[in-house]
Amino acid sequence: MNQRSGEVRHVAIVGGGTAGWMAASALARAFTRRGGPSLKITLIESEAIGTVGVGEATIPPIRQFVQMVGLAEDDFIRSTAATAKLGIAFKDWSGPGSEYFHGFGDYGPIIAGQAWRQYLFRLKAAGRIDSLDAWSLPTAMARASRFAPPVDDSRSVLSHFSYAYQFDAGLFARRLRTLAEGLGVVRCEGRIVGVPREDQTGDVRSVVLEDGREIEADLFIDCSGFRGLLIEQTMQAGYEDWTRWLPCDRAVALPCAAARPAEPMTTARARQAGWQWRIPLQHRVGNGYVYSSAHIEDQAALDDLLGQIESPPLAEPNRLRFVAGRRREAWKGNVVALGLASGFIEPLESTSISLIQTGIGRLLDLFPDRSFDPALISEYNRRSAQEMERVRDFIILHYHLASRTDGDLWRDCRETAPPDTLAHKIDLFRARGEVALLEDESFREDSWTAVFTGLGVWPRRASPLVSIDGLDDVERQATRFADLIRQAVASLPAHSEHFTGHA
Repeated sequence: MNQRSGEVRHVAIVGGGTAGWMAASALARAFTRRGGPSLKITLIESEAIGTVGVGEATIPPIRQFVQMVGLAEDDFIRSTAATAKLGIAFKDWSGPGSEYFHGFGDYGPIIAGQAWRQYLFRLKAAGRIDSLDAWSLPTAMARASRFAPPVDDSRSVLSHFSYAYQFDAGLFARRLRTLAEGLGVVRCEGRIVGVPREDQTGDVRSVVLEDGREIEADLFIDCSGFRGLLIEQTMQAGYEDWTRWLPCDRAVALPCAAARPAEPMTTARARQAGWQWRIPLQHRVGNGYVYSSAHIEDQAALDDLLGQIESPPLAEPNRLRFVAGRRREAWKGNVVALGLASGFIEPLESTSISLIQTGIGRLLDLFPDRSFDPALISEYNRRSAQEMERVRDFIILHYHLASRTDGDLWRDCRETAPPDTLAHKIDLFRARGEVALLEDESFREDSWTAVFTGLGVWPRRASPLVSIDGLDDVERQATRFADLIRQAVASLPAHSEHFTGHA
């Protein structure tokens, strides 16, 4: 049993990059605002050890993080070369030429206690509409490449959406470093060569650097990437492998110059052995191919990617190897893992940075004293596992429902039984168009609906509560809502105009 007591006075963050500097800036800002006991924060990183740094697309909660650490949006956009992101365009997932859009917004208001999508399901069952796109404001905005932030007036159609950012992850880490150091965080350059542990508890006592320096701390945050220097190599937290559902295990990334103005969306294009991303920033385009090494050779994957990008590459390929899954314990002893050290789910829905953000939020909610109460650790691990599993299910959904027929990967993903939690969601949506949201979900009902319907899964019938009004009346109302969205989008400036002033 851990006999230590008293407040945590020193936190050591092992590893920089996006995860490390997000943790450093968030903890420094939080403890400054709370006016509690002073917290010493040391971040240890080595210039000789590269960071993954390919995560450039996010989901809407990133805006709350930027605000929480005290960055003005103008500052953030300018310093990270950011563009807006209204959602993800999924191309070729049901075969060549197919497309659907996952927009960050709803499909209309609540009418008589029912979500508007239920009325649209009724129209679809009657053969009067083919898709939900006309009622998704972010979808219409993205396809028109128009953008303005949501308005505050809830009566306006322009208030019913959100947005995220697409940005340079390396520039983001650099900006956060400046912010964190301004709040008192100390950066320590050096490679870790030893991790002494407490004899009695097994907790990490310190980290030893190559030059002989030893840094002791009360709490260690592992942001060392896939290798999990503290959480796995030292604490042996274990790893839960999800390859049977998510067989992609490699990625190659390449930036290139943009051949057209940046659109406010990410593109995920299905390929024979995986999928390719395109992320437009102010100064370049991020490209990558996530693939299964069992279904394509590395060089063939790179050649495929090179054949798809719009201009010559600006850098050498960045190759990644990974295993989809999570640490069995994201917090063990006095070590908390964040980012890639805590697990990895491919970036199909741009969740990597969001999972760092929520991990930091949980740590702040459950911040320990030096006794490291097991109840806090258990709750952190429970919520972390649930959140990762919910994201896992959402990603599996894309593969499991995809109807491509040009490779064994797609057949295997369709034929592999999904986790029970996902199977229940699929059955319920097919029956009534309802989404069984569970605790710690990252995506709400309309996001699930976008993927279900985009991949051709529609409910057999809508809720009977939307059958009270006549079908013609519902159709007239739907036409009016769609017209309002078209008019609203036409009134907005071009996305490129909105972000030109921040460059």
